[in-house]
Amino acid sequence: MALPLRGLLPLSLLLLLLVVPDVHANTKIHPIWRGHKSPAMPVKHHRPKFKPGPWKCAHATFYGGADGSGTMGGACGYEDVKQKGYGLQTAAVSQGMFNNGQTCGACYEIKCAKGAQWCHRGQPSIFVTATNVCPPNYNQPSDNGGWCNPPREHFDLAQPAFLQVAEYKAGIIPIQYRRVPCKKVGGIRFTITGNPYSTLVSVWNVGGAGDVVGMQVKGDHKLKWTTMKRNWGQKWETNAMLVGESLCFRVRASDGRSSTSWHITPKNWQFGQTFEGKNFK
Repeated sequence: MALPLRGLLPLSLLLLLLVVPDVHANTKIHPIWRGHKSPAMPVKHHRPKFKPGPWKCAHATFYGGADGSGTMGGACGYEDVKQKGYGLQTAAVSQGMFNNGQTCGACYEIKCAKGAQWCHRGQPSIFVTATNVCPPNYNQPSDNGGWCNPPREHFDLAQPAFLQVAEYKAGIIPIQYRRVPCKKVGGIRFTITGNPYSTLVSVWNVGGAGDVVGMQVKGDHKLKWTTMKRNWGQKWETNAMLVGESLCFRVRASDGRSSTSWHITPKNWQFGQTFEGKNFK
């Protein structure tokens, strides 16, 4: 005699539970990447181009001769600023602005303060590059001779640049200034000096922000990306062995942007040579 259907349902359910395996017990759940890059491939962030900063107030004096003599070298390590493309539009900035050489290469727009005596009327702004430091003079007060004493912001301009905005007899003038992008012709230049055990690289003709706050070097064989240290000004050093390698340089500016110049030297480069790399736009 057949059993009632209602008596079979519990038994069927029981058999089903015994026969069918628990598919979740042995199944591994793998994460799914949705639009994200692998941790080994970090997302590249593009920073905007360097833009002019706000106007500030300061003062300017001048140094050197009418032909720019006495202003060619300086604390930035450019040796001959005229030969390096900076011309006579240069300035020694006060110690408070120099920032231990980090400001070397920064570009500024300068104009006379409104109504300043001895300034040329209708004279447009001038553009200069920081290539030197104006040392403090603690024997004189900051408002009378000690113009470059901290924390004052001051420009000691090359005389030819100063004479574009004011008369020689002015001596010192009130100005307005701001940071501006550096416009350079060609790529960043890297001049390699030193010896196989201590290499010094001078970085110049830098566009964009103009100043360099970090630098790395890499070879094509044994040398991996190596961080270089600031020696002084815009001269960077490393004790890593660079000889015999085709070199790459990575430069980081104060605005956070980086420029990488890939294998710009041959393997047989020599000390004293200068190489051109990729510049900031």
